[in-house]
Amino acid sequence: MLMLGILWAGLASSTVAQPSLSYGEPGEVGMSAAALAEALEMYEKAVERGDLVGAVVLVARNGTVVLHEAIGMSDKEQGRPMVRNTLFHMASNTKPVVATAIAQLVEAEQLSYSDRIRTYIPEWDNDRAGSITIDHLLSHTGGLRINTLFLPPARANTSLQRAAARFGDVGAEVTPGTSYRYSNPGFNTLGALIEMRSGKLLEAYLDEAIYTPLGMDDSYNYREDHPLGGKRDRLGPMYYQRGDDEAWQPAQATTIPFARGSGGMISTAWDYATFCQMILNGGSYDGVQVLDSSSVATMVAPKTETPVGAYGYGWTLRDGVISHGGSDGTDAWIDPDRGIVGLVFTQTPRGRPDVAEFRALVNLAIDP
Repeated sequence: MLMLGILWAGLASSTVAQPSLSYGEPGEVGMSAAALAEALEMYEKAVERGDLVGAVVLVARNGTVVLHEAIGMSDKEQGRPMVRNTLFHMASNTKPVVATAIAQLVEAEQLSYSDRIRTYIPEWDNDRAGSITIDHLLSHTGGLRINTLFLPPARANTSLQRAAARFGDVGAEVTPGTSYRYSNPGFNTLGALIEMRSGKLLEAYLDEAIYTPLGMDDSYNYREDHPLGGKRDRLGPMYYQRGDDEAWQPAQATTIPFARGSGGMISTAWDYATFCQMILNGGSYDGVQVLDSSSVATMVAPKTETPVGAYGYGWTLRDGVISHGGSDGTDAWIDPDRGIVGLVFTQTPRGRPDVAEFRALVNLAIDP
């Protein structure tokens, strides 16, 4: 049985006072400053213990930002401290943004969720891939079992559209629509569809249709040698492995010559909180309508069961909470019933404390 039921009632009712984010005191929105400090302390102690290199945390309720703190280091080799506007590798936190772009094109009647991929990519017109739809790819039920971002050899992937076309020859290993399996190639194919139907490169479309309207001035979609608006010094490395001395070792980002749909977003906690608040508001933010409320309702309705709950279009759904994480250490959630947007951003994915514990502490900070 699918979890969450209908989330839209919670989303609509949580859009109470503020359509855009602004700083305020916890007491203004019925939260305890002391309890939030206790929640923050969990990450402060993790950094002190060396379990994390650094983190930025942000909590907003009904549009009021009640916690936004930077802890530890962004780049310990260069001695750069974590700051509130540090840029992060968002990895799979890109997927809700790509799903939003698909929803926009559906609203514009450039796509339909029931469209088969073969309609737009001829290489998918075969027995293995021909029945896969946009709905399947958005909900990770396309039957794809490709365990890499793109097929080798790398030299064959000269553009996102060419790389996505190559997936068609592999196609589905199980009947589309019958089972969930998280699929990066599926979302890379969705990114290619965005390019084909909009006539723009993926990074350009997302900037023009989502980032710029929402004022997300620190958000980009990474590709090899991307200038990041001259802000590269605000982007630290990822820390995946510990050395012999148990110190975290920096790792390099994956370099691909084009923006992709499965990951690659670069953003800050504030920018991504803005995006989440737009979803919580039912598609609008500060007077800008990014999506119709019905489109948001479709995205956050459960489409398939997963090992941890359900999945909609680009969002994980569990216990009334809408969320997504990224493999480089970023987590974001939206709690419609409580009016909460919460984020914990690190670049130490294998050392982070349990985000669920932090979320529980945030919930306890709400005055009864």
